[in-house]
Amino acid sequence: MSTVATTAEQITPHEEVGVETHGQMWPVTGQIAISLFALGLGGFIGLFQAIERVNITLPPFGPFENYYQGLTFHGVLLAFVFTFGFANAFVSWTTIRGFDRPLYSTMLAQGAFWVLLTGTILGAIIMTMNEATVLFTFYAPMQAHSVFYLAAALLVVSTWLVLANIVLTYRAWRKENPTAAIPLMGFTSLTTYIMWGLASLGVAILVVGILLPWSLGLWEHTDPQLGRTLFWLSGHAIVYFWLLPVYISWYMFIPKQVGGRLYSDGLTRFAFILFLLFSIPTGLHHQYTDPGIHEGMKGFHLLLTFVIFYPSLITAFSIMAALEHGGRKAGGRGLFGWIMALPWNNPAVVAQLLAMLVFTLGGVTGLVNASMSVNLVVHNTAFIPGHFHLTVGTAVALSVLGICYWFVPYLTQRPLFATKLALWQAWLWAIGVLIFSRGQMSGGLDAQPRRTMLGEASYSLPGWEVANWLTAIGGIVMTVSGLLFFVVMIGTLLNKRAETAEEKAALQPLMPAPPIHDHRKSWKIFDRIGLWTLIAIILILIAYIPVFLLYLPAEFTSPGVRVW
Repeated sequence: MSTVATTAEQITPHEEVGVETHGQMWPVTGQIAISLFALGLGGFIGLFQAIERVNITLPPFGPFENYYQGLTFHGVLLAFVFTFGFANAFVSWTTIRGFDRPLYSTMLAQGAFWVLLTGTILGAIIMTMNEATVLFTFYAPMQAHSVFYLAAALLVVSTWLVLANIVLTYRAWRKENPTAAIPLMGFTSLTTYIMWGLASLGVAILVVGILLPWSLGLWEHTDPQLGRTLFWLSGHAIVYFWLLPVYISWYMFIPKQVGGRLYSDGLTRFAFILFLLFSIPTGLHHQYTDPGIHEGMKGFHLLLTFVIFYPSLITAFSIMAALEHGGRKAGGRGLFGWIMALPWNNPAVVAQLLAMLVFTLGGVTGLVNASMSVNLVVHNTAFIPGHFHLTVGTAVALSVLGICYWFVPYLTQRPLFATKLALWQAWLWAIGVLIFSRGQMSGGLDAQPRRTMLGEASYSLPGWEVANWLTAIGGIVMTVSGLLFFVVMIGTLLNKRAETAEEKAALQPLMPAPPIHDHRKSWKIFDRIGLWTLIAIILILIAYIPVFLLYLPAEFTSPGVRVW
């Protein structure tokens, strides 16, 4: 039977010890630990990928048998384990804070941790054995060991357990508050996981329904094109599953941390509704060059991909307005004087501000990828990893590091260690990724391929040498930044110094101030979560039913191959 916390007397979200006593905070802390472990190991492995481009190979490929084994480790740990672990932990906590009540089920909260941990361990073991060197996209007909697909399924299941808990928590809150507006932090948490719950169905069908039975020998052949389409049904939406937990921080906590207020409750709800509606029916823009898919459907997905850029523009406006509000309250004058008045001595803020700045370049380069004609110039070149190191590699990763600068001290009740070192870490990461991505993108524009062991390639172009050195230098700077982060985290865990009054205040739960235009000015229809979920499902069906009808019947004719 589920362990359910039912009353505020049993567990009060503003009393962390009470939450921990009832078993709901240690899964949060545990999943943060898994996430940061994956970040540290995956980031260190990334150093080998960067320096290989300038013919520096630590024998033979660090701890790996070949370059692509390390590349698989790097992608899986950072794209799945790091992001899923953080999202599960942070959004569970924001749900508690947002609804001002415990999670509905302690069993689900703890189950998410154990399932995530099990999937991570199984995946790490099978990748270490070099039985799953299929990269993080695991495209068929490359065939991994069945344990790899089981591990991938478990990672997704951990997010489903969190989704179920958030929905049940919302329903319990709604039963007690039938006419009230959904608290904004609870609303953003709920829509984030509903979006991912819908999006993850594509990869779940692929892994559990096709790849796992295939790897177990239940059938000998597979259909790579069908697999790619199912993967990208989830594969672009996962970008927003990486981003939205960070957006929750940008909307809910950054305004208060800079001394300002969010501009509009209703505009924030509208942005998250748009992410719910349009994050998923965009996957075909990753398949512009794929045969077997109708060009008209590719064009339809192109249109929706440009639509999903709009809520990011709303986010840019909303956060910029909150930053300016805080900067001017702090004494900033003139057109840009408020920028210097922001708390640039706070590493939790600085890391996220720099992540936002870098993300502007990530968003613009994403429009290149989304454009059907221009995409042909950069498709499958080094431009692509240059782009997503600006997005998931910085907008997400650097924001997570900034969040950890207040969230880990809050969880451990220990003051942050070496604030100046944390500031150096944030700046070094931003500088490093700009150098790294500049190298990747310039190489990509000069036809340099991605996912290629270029240091050993028998071909090259003159412009690649500079691109490779920029990639290597940027990767080294990012690695140094990562090491500084873990020095700060370990120092925080071991910190026995007495807290100052300012640090004690920083450890208190960060409850955001009401927006300037609060929920009373928002349209009530924004809170119709069931309606928006239904519309999202209809849009997915409109975007994908014609794709599958025009493609089917599936051609299960490709045997599994092992190319490593």
